Amino acid sequence: MTQSLTAPTTTAAPLSIAHGAAAVGTGVLTRFEEWVSRTPQAPAVIDGTHTWTYQDLDTAATRVAAALGDRVRPGDLVGVCLDRSAALVVTAVALARMGAVYLPLGPRPGQRRTDAVTEDLNVVCLIGAPEVLPPRHRAADQVPLALPGEGTNAAATVVAAFAAPGPDARRAPAGTFYAVLTSGSTGRPKAVAVAEPSLAALLDWYRAETGLARGDRQSLLIGVAFDPHLLELWAGLTSGAALVPAPDDVRWDPAVLTDWWRDAAVTVSVGATPMIEPLLDRPWPQDLTLRHLIVGGDRMRRRPGSDVTATVHNAYGPAEASVVTTTYAMRGTERLAGEQSPPPIGRPVPGVTVVVTSDDGRPVARGEDGELRIGGTCLAIGYLDPELTARRFTAPPEGLDLPGVDRLYRTGDRVRMTAEGQLEFLGRLDDQVKISGVRVEPAEVEAAFEQDPAVHSAVVTAPRTPDGHTRLVAYVRPATGAAPDTDALVAAVRAWLPEQAVPSAVRIVDAYPLDANGKVDRAELTRRAAADDTPGADDLPGDATLTELLVLRAVRDLLGRPGTALTDNFTDAGGTSLVAARLLTAIEQETGVRLRAPELLRQPDLRAVAVLVDKRRAGARQTGA
Repeated sequence: MTQSLTAPTTTAAPLSIAHGAAAVGTGVLTRFEEWVSRTPQAPAVIDGTHTWTYQDLDTAATRVAAALGDRVRPGDLVGVCLDRSAALVVTAVALARMGAVYLPLGPRPGQRRTDAVTEDLNVVCLIGAPEVLPPRHRAADQVPLALPGEGTNAAATVVAAFAAPGPDARRAPAGTFYAVLTSGSTGRPKAVAVAEPSLAALLDWYRAETGLARGDRQSLLIGVAFDPHLLELWAGLTSGAALVPAPDDVRWDPAVLTDWWRDAAVTVSVGATPMIEPLLDRPWPQDLTLRHLIVGGDRMRRRPGSDVTATVHNAYGPAEASVVTTTYAMRGTERLAGEQSPPPIGRPVPGVTVVVTSDDGRPVARGEDGELRIGGTCLAIGYLDPELTARRFTAPPEGLDLPGVDRLYRTGDRVRMTAEGQLEFLGRLDDQVKISGVRVEPAEVEAAFEQDPAVHSAVVTAPRTPDGHTRLVAYVRPATGAAPDTDALVAAVRAWLPEQAVPSAVRIVDAYPLDANGKVDRAELTRRAAADDTPGADDLPGDATLTELLVLRAVRDLLGRPGTALTDNFTDAGGTSLVAARLLTAIEQETGVRLRAPELLRQPDLRAVAVLVDKRRAGARQTGA
């Protein structure tokens, strides 16, 4: 459907505007309760040998709501510090039933980040294992919660800890169903508030697109602090299907992930792009029950091959527009299957209007680049900061007729709409970057470093490694008379930042390069960081074994840190779950040895990893003999 600003006097190229189908979302909680009534004994959560029925969840949620009593009221923010488990699912249902606002923080939120959230937001309580809560909440009044304690990620004891909010803490806007944190340029995370109808419209599309229904098994795979986990969780509960929580090591290793899909008989799954793309470079297992795979969080660089038996949906959407706004479905039977080129991000889902605009907010012609703006029932209520909401959620340009759209969210993403109405993702318009599928504001990372009194200032750049991945490099200028240690700086910011926002390298500098306007020349710093990413052949230890050299080269390449040594610990050197997955694949391709992620993480340094590979290879030769 094409819109125009005024009646055209001559034939003009269609404008870059597209509308999804009309959306009338049914109630999220209502649909769950319908399944409780219709199929009370149907499995709702299957976690290994443990199963909870819809009736079990309903009963447990009633107990949790009763325990919280009148201390949690409708509209109150509740921070949830639980992992993927039946306990998490019960908590989500209980809070929805009470009218409270579900704020997922993840099972191990950093102390400083949690402190910042509970100072800025009126969070009435945190729900989690006592040992993961920040000191202020560990010392606060606690109410034990009778949540399921079985399952791979379950905590043995869970409490609701009540601590007084900060004097200027913000409440959630009226009508908020859930809130999620996104990276903030002020150095403190932003909270996005989403209403139930926005999520409900997305769930209606999801069920129709995937056919998710009773008898299916829906993954619970995405990290809890990442908003797509809400799509997984409520998609299962509103369709009569069973949710299957993924063990933590599944998220570290592509081979383990496909084994888990098979063993758990998962039929519909959601996964982060950096987690899924390595699977598309391997032979696709032909014995999976997986029917649909929704992939998002980062730019996809290739299409699934002809051997992929699941429909793969390349999904795009910011938290400010309720998880998913556009999708592009790909099947192995298509002519373009296996192409090593980025697929489009597709067309809008129901309830979504997309507009590609110039700097003045006016739509550009199809085929031209511009900023993506989103409107419709998908939009979040806004941020918990009204001033920020006013800046990012704006009225449509005067004279532009967009039925049912009274606000447009400025994504900051550069896109192009083809003549056929498909959106192609081209990158960011601002400094925000994506690391392992998570949006990161370099300013937030800089602010985390600047909390340290030994740091005068910090500048964070995001160079691309030789294999096309983005990493963070921090340039730190010390305070007068200070001599900060880089390892200590990284350890300190880990408590403040999510895993993906921790830089892989920190460099101490006396001054920053300046541009012609006297501002820090970030482009020059990025160029320097990228130049440093080319490892030299002459800096390898001469006494290293062939396997040690293999492991060291692979880690240096993956991390983009040519100074990494065999005596470095993988995690301390900047290794993340997604880097570990690529490292395990590289080792297997070169040696035939398939290590598991926990084995890698248990090794004290990279030399020990090489020793383990050699032992495993020797054992395989003896067995073969």
